[in-house]
Amino acid sequence: MLNIKAIYAHQLFNKDILLMKRESKDRHHFSFGEYYDEILLNGYPIEIQSHMLPIHQIIVFSLITKSVVNYTMNIQEAKAIRLADYLQSLGYSPVKQQGNSLWYKSPLREESEPSFKVNAELNRWFDFGLGKGGDIFHLARELTGSTDFSRQVDFLSGQSEHLPLAPRPRSARQPPASCFEQVKVAGLSHPALKDYLEKRAIPLFLAQTHCREISYSIRGKRYFAIGFANWSGGYEVRNPGFKGCISPKDLSLVPLSDHKQDKCCVFEGVMDFLSALVLELAGKEDCLVLNSVSNLERSYALLDSYWEIRCYLDRDAAGQSALNKLLQRYGSCLSDGSGVYEGSKDLNEHLIKVKENT
Repeated sequence: MLNIKAIYAHQLFNKDILLMKRESKDRHHFSFGEYYDEILLNGYPIEIQSHMLPIHQIIVFSLITKSVVNYTMNIQEAKAIRLADYLQSLGYSPVKQQGNSLWYKSPLREESEPSFKVNAELNRWFDFGLGKGGDIFHLARELTGSTDFSRQVDFLSGQSEHLPLAPRPRSARQPPASCFEQVKVAGLSHPALKDYLEKRAIPLFLAQTHCREISYSIRGKRYFAIGFANWSGGYEVRNPGFKGCISPKDLSLVPLSDHKQDKCCVFEGVMDFLSALVLELAGKEDCLVLNSVSNLERSYALLDSYWEIRCYLDRDAAGQSALNKLLQRYGSCLSDGSGVYEGSKDLNEHLIKVKENT
């Protein structure tokens, strides 16, 4: 009889998927270990043990194969779950809908305004309060507080009904009130803003497609600016004398087609994004505008779903630093498009030079 210490890791049956080895000895053409074989065969007379060995191995192998197939099916079934349906099953309904975007009060924390977004087409989520997002498995990890993938699958498939949800942390403080008052949103028409766009070499029709006119008061004075909406309901605002944000500040994702894309173009600001459209550097790709390189880490949850990423960041220290971080994360999936505007600080400056020389 072999010593029990001779049992290898692949002989243990408490694993989800067993790793099977081929034995070196001739009589073990396919085996789960000599000790396992010998224990089974001791129940038979010696003269029939050689006949029963392959039968037992086939029976056990079929059971393990079935287990592996079932496990894989659970993963595939979990992947197919629509995030909106799953959140509904947990008692969460969207507060508002904007195209393919569904907005919820976060299931991961306490909040009064919805900042948890689900892209129904991509079936991905992003919590702007936490700066986290991803697919349904990332959500299961946040809900369960477990990094064990098999437990996440069990949770999503309903096989772990008693698994507790992760605690929902309460926000530490309320954000400060905005200095912008009496904010109104309308179509772009103010003459001063049209002149500003012309100086930036941006056609009015493009700006009217992707931007709005924002009027607001600060300390009793009325102002106008071009507004570019972000994911959290805030606006990046621009006029000849001011560059700022009506909070909350966040990323802006602009799909240029009605279908899911595998490629995404990344820009620092709205003027670079609009310049890319003028120069036809972006066609049907999704376009992600950071609205500040400080939002870079928030972009990861969105960019992780793309196979190809092309960056048009500023050619300065901050832009180069952001590009290096993206290269470290995405490697060969990412390319740098800033060579197009070599000699200029950014894409809009390059566009202005092109227009001046034509």
